[in-house]
Amino acid sequence: MASWTLCVVLLLASVVGSVGETRYEKFLRQHVDHPRTLGLTGHRYCQVMLARRQVTASGRPCKPSNTFVHAPAEDLVATCKNPADAMGIHSTSMPMGITACRLRGGDTRPPCNYRARQLQHHVRVACLDGLPVHLAGTYGA
Repeated sequence: MASWTLCVVLLLASVVGSVGETRYEKFLRQHVDHPRTLGLTGHRYCQVMLARRQVTASGRPCKPSNTFVHAPAEDLVATCKNPADAMGIHSTSMPMGITACRLRGGDTRPPCNYRARQLQHHVRVACLDGLPVHLAGTYGA
């Protein structure tokens, strides 16, 4: 049921863009790709997904980095129940599959060229009203 809900949220977000989007919906659009989108490999995954999810758009600067989590949204919501650190950030108890996208080169104007890394990493989120709204520091160096 939650996967179906996520699909509906993402579909609506792509149709209407970010107008009227809650912080949680924006978090889902920008950071959750479960199950991982098939057919896209390596760096192409980042270029296509960031454009498709409207994280990068013409007329806006390229985002320096973005991470996609390949776990169900409900697992990230459950993370908000874990104890927070001194900065108010909650961490997953187990590593999750992620794709970390980092901007290549020094130019921050489109077309955006990203480097992709697939990792298993503990995901760290900031929560608001029991929902994740910000992904914090999951990029593995």
